[in-house]
Amino acid sequence: VQLVESGGGLVQAGGSLRLSCAVSGSTYEIVVMAWYRQAPGKQRDLVASIIKSSGFTNYADSVKGRFTISRDNAKNTMYLQMNSLKPEDTGVYYCNTKGLANYWGQGTQVTVSS
Repeated sequence: VQLVESGGGLVQAGGSLRLSCAVSGSTYEIVVMAWYRQAPGKQRDLVASIIKSSGFTNYADSVKGRFTISRDNAKNTMYLQMNSLKPEDTGVYYCNTKGLANYWGQGTQVTVSS
């Protein structure tokens, strides 16, 4: 499984960004898709996850009501719509899939200025 993120960038606080994760390879083995983020000097934390088959979602408390995770199984793509961005949302966002194995993308930088 190969994962390629896109859509990161610099945005002012209160703004929005939409991240995409293009998935290729053995997509049939994927059970859960997720977004993680890592701020400088901190560990990588789960932001949101979605079950590929059912679409059931889960969010970190810090992003509930502001971020929306979704997937388009026909396009093998996962998205993260981020609204009302805050400076503390700054970090590298990683796409992740879980199934027979755990796979990671290369990450995309999101910077929110105050």
